[in-house]
Amino acid sequence: MHSDQPLWTPSQASIEAQPLTAFMALCSKRHRVHFADVDAFHAWSVADRASFWSDLWDFCGIVGDKGARALVDDGPMTQARFFPDASLNFAENLLRKTGSDDAIVSRGEDKVSSRLSWDALAALVSRLQQALVALGIGEGDRVAAMMPNLPETVALMLATASLGAIWSSCSPDFGEQGVLDRFGQISPKLFIACDGYWYNGKRQDVSEKVKAVSDRLGIPVLVIPYAGEADALVSKLADGRTLPDFIAPFEAQALSFRRLPFSHPLYILFSSGTTGVPKCIVHSAGGTLVQHLKEHVLHCGLKDGDRLFYFTTCGWMMWNWLATGLAAGVTLCLYDGSPFYPDGSVLFDFAQAERFTVFGTSAKYIDAVRKSGLMPKETHDLSALRVMTSTGSPLSPEGFTFVYDGIKSDIQLASISGGTDIVACFVLGNPLKPVWRGEIQGPGLALAMDVWDDEGRPIRGEKGELVCTKAFPSMPIMFWNDPDGARYHAAYFDRFDNIWCHGDFAEWTAHGGLIIHGRSDATLNPGGVRIGTAEIYNQVEQMEEVAEALCIGQDWDDDVRVVLFVRLASGVSLDDDLVKAIRTRIRTGASPRHVPAKIIAVADIPRTKSGKIVELAVRDVVHGRSVKNKEALANPEALDLYADLEDLRA
Repeated sequence: MHSDQPLWTPSQASIEAQPLTAFMALCSKRHRVHFADVDAFHAWSVADRASFWSDLWDFCGIVGDKGARALVDDGPMTQARFFPDASLNFAENLLRKTGSDDAIVSRGEDKVSSRLSWDALAALVSRLQQALVALGIGEGDRVAAMMPNLPETVALMLATASLGAIWSSCSPDFGEQGVLDRFGQISPKLFIACDGYWYNGKRQDVSEKVKAVSDRLGIPVLVIPYAGEADALVSKLADGRTLPDFIAPFEAQALSFRRLPFSHPLYILFSSGTTGVPKCIVHSAGGTLVQHLKEHVLHCGLKDGDRLFYFTTCGWMMWNWLATGLAAGVTLCLYDGSPFYPDGSVLFDFAQAERFTVFGTSAKYIDAVRKSGLMPKETHDLSALRVMTSTGSPLSPEGFTFVYDGIKSDIQLASISGGTDIVACFVLGNPLKPVWRGEIQGPGLALAMDVWDDEGRPIRGEKGELVCTKAFPSMPIMFWNDPDGARYHAAYFDRFDNIWCHGDFAEWTAHGGLIIHGRSDATLNPGGVRIGTAEIYNQVEQMEEVAEALCIGQDWDDDVRVVLFVRLASGVSLDDDLVKAIRTRIRTGASPRHVPAKIIAVADIPRTKSGKIVELAVRDVVHGRSVKNKEALANPEALDLYADLEDLRA
């Protein structure tokens, strides 16, 4: 089914203009090595990670003291140390640029739009920094934010990081318990919240939730005005103040940055929490900075003055990834609200108006645009757009085709995959390589990625576990409240000794790219053969009758049978003809093994706050097991649709 022609091939002019081409030339000259192509360069970057990361530090002009050593790695992966002698400050690296050009351009669904120049951003961060110091916040303290994706959120993160304090955020659509499950574990010194937000044309009230959370945490609350209710909300809080009041006593002055070790904690991110209380994953300032600069500059080709957009909330690691774009001198384009309000053109309108260079989104969004019949290629001027990235779930081959047919024909489409665990990507785009339908272009530079079978042997052209066999800078420093590292070890190193096993079911392609077939813990095993759920979704979600699908393996008759749940398009019912059509589509498009034993129509499909469907939670409900943490879900009530189903008793 893969065509023998790529969907896109970079032009010679594009290749010559890429920062990656310049960086390869620098490494070649410094180390007197000739690289036949970018694959040879990748091999070198893995073999000599110390040189790679040291050269990247210089190439990107990282501010700080690099120190003598780039890598000490002579023991277990978890004990590797990158730049053990270095000192730097994350915020200092993001605020290097000055002047009146845009640092941040922001749009909200309520028609709010704003711009912050580099100088204005630095001035705001300066006043916030002084206010945080006055509150007694310093090195190692936690600051927790339940915020929309706003310029103020970025500024608050930068002020926190400038002091060596630790930032943690979630989005304001989390329920009270979901917020407490996260922030309650890390004992923050300050809780930051908005006074409401907009979604789908409606103002969402958060006042009761903010009061309940602040009462439980028992700490000061900083309220950011967004929905016109800030003063009313503060009046209900035991110790609250609005942003204008918080910074009123302070004038902007030259920023001071506390330079700390490379491995000093920067962020606490949370796992989705669908299988228990969320894990608190601690990421370092240096590791996050170098990994993101590598991805932005080398893999996305971003340069000073480019414009970077990612459709994300502050509860997803792509927000952290987006924010680091400032370190490459790019303008951040922020959007908060529904991507389909008032209609599906809203993000493309933004892209046209602000001339996005990189448009980042989710596979689900691309599929929704395709199904809505929109053709941005014909309606919008996207001439500035060079790269479109997609993540959150595997992008279907049809999604790839649609981007070229419906959005832009001359574009690098980078399907990317990594996660909260590494606050970065394992596999992603490469601007020097062609794009093949349905394939991620390749592994990240200096990442020793492979696909292993159950016995721990590397495999090609077969499906197996995605692993990383050597240490990399954005491995978590630790999990919070995991003093002996047992939970950290269990999360990534239990499967194979001293090898990071990521939990993705993957396969190398003939072009040196990768296909992710879904999470390996959600892999189906009918008859003992492993099948990725993405292979089934790629078939059924192309059918106009099916809005979306969710697939699980049900324990049945000493084996596992495949059960497919479908949410149907408006006005469609699941009759015998449609069941037959779905089965035929899967049989011919995937294989007879993929054909579900049961196909059941459901009114809704449960998903996390960042839009990922939760196969494991549904599997637990079907098997009568309790789901530990419904607070992690955007629509927990949907789980009830899967309990005690008559159709699954026979």
